[in-house]
Amino acid sequence: MVQLENTKCSFLFCLGICILICSAIYLKAKTPNSPLPSTELSSQTTPVPKSCDILPPATPGFTLQRKDCKKISYETKQDANCTLLQSDLHFITVPLSKEEDDFPLAFIITIHKELETFVRLLRAIYAPQNVYCIHIDAKAPEEYKTSVRNLARCFPNVFVASINEKVTYAGFSRLQADINCMKDLVTSPIKWKRVINLCGQDFPIQTNLELVRYMQGPEWKDRNMTPGIKQPPTMKHRTEFQYEEVKGTHVAPKGKGQKKGPPPHNLIIYFGTAYYSLTRPFVEFVLNDKVAKDLLEWSRDTFSPDEHYWVTLNHMKEAPGSYVEGEWEGNVRAIKWRDQEGTAHQGCKGQYIRDICVYGIGDLPWLIEKESMFANKFETARFPEALDCLELWHRHKVLQHATVPIQPSWHLTTEVEVINGTLILKPGDCF
Repeated sequence: MVQLENTKCSFLFCLGICILICSAIYLKAKTPNSPLPSTELSSQTTPVPKSCDILPPATPGFTLQRKDCKKISYETKQDANCTLLQSDLHFITVPLSKEEDDFPLAFIITIHKELETFVRLLRAIYAPQNVYCIHIDAKAPEEYKTSVRNLARCFPNVFVASINEKVTYAGFSRLQADINCMKDLVTSPIKWKRVINLCGQDFPIQTNLELVRYMQGPEWKDRNMTPGIKQPPTMKHRTEFQYEEVKGTHVAPKGKGQKKGPPPHNLIIYFGTAYYSLTRPFVEFVLNDKVAKDLLEWSRDTFSPDEHYWVTLNHMKEAPGSYVEGEWEGNVRAIKWRDQEGTAHQGCKGQYIRDICVYGIGDLPWLIEKESMFANKFETARFPEALDCLELWHRHKVLQHATVPIQPSWHLTTEVEVINGTLILKPGDCF
């Protein structure tokens, strides 16, 4: 009898355990139908930087959150699903207006580090009617090169340059990188109208539509944009003496101050920015004209030749789209130089590196007021919120200009309802 009672107790105990397990399974299955708590939602979205004052405010009772684009891996695999990748990374995959579709642009982007920053730059300037040549520094890690190539494979109008240089700061290799891309671009089936060069630490201020309108305006239509002036005395050492690239790390004087011969064809050397916006006929002139080729060869042992080459050719009357009377006109790039503090700007809110401001979030109002085509420079490792904030502001402006239906994946932010301190995702409330 005692044995029977023990068996009965064991049975009831096991039955109770089974009921508890089944109840737990049932409750877990029901949970997804209830609102997500803020901790669970945070794995899908991330907060917009609190000090991002340039963004439009959210609807009352809501807060802005970034979508999960920042959580996704930017290291593209060879077997990646390209359609899914374009959607997950929020690329805009159709022309946003006929005006832009009728005026395709070419971009040269030289990169060597910070894969995420490059992908975000490409996403910001990407449009299917344009074409993009990516020059990867030959010294970059193989994993980096592979990720960039895999990403380019997912877009028919993005490619890696056929020849990639070991780029040295202020060396001829930096100029050669642009030339390499130009040779590739002129063979592209896309009939681009103008080419713009960028580096991986640039980011756009103007939208693609604004770029098209700016370069098609009365001042720049059919005219090259190469800001610069006749070479001042303080810069003559750059082209009067010979320089060489040392082990791909830096540029140094060659020998004991060896002097160079005069520039070919009695050219007057100018000094300016390495950044430009060039017409297609000018690019073809650069690649084929004897004077342009001779100047390129003469520039091999100069210091930072990209800061004299383009602007010198653009002051030749024979060059297509030349601007012989031009000086510093052309709002190509917003840069805060240390020596211009107190005049051109009121200081760097981030940090000066090589006398150039790496922007902090406090620099963004100045950048937006400048209305330049692009800004330089950004580093996500130092000041991530600056790029985060500018990126959201720029995409908001891009979508405002669109004349086609906006696809949900193009949004970088969503509005999230706040109820009793809990974030409740409300589908479709993006801006």
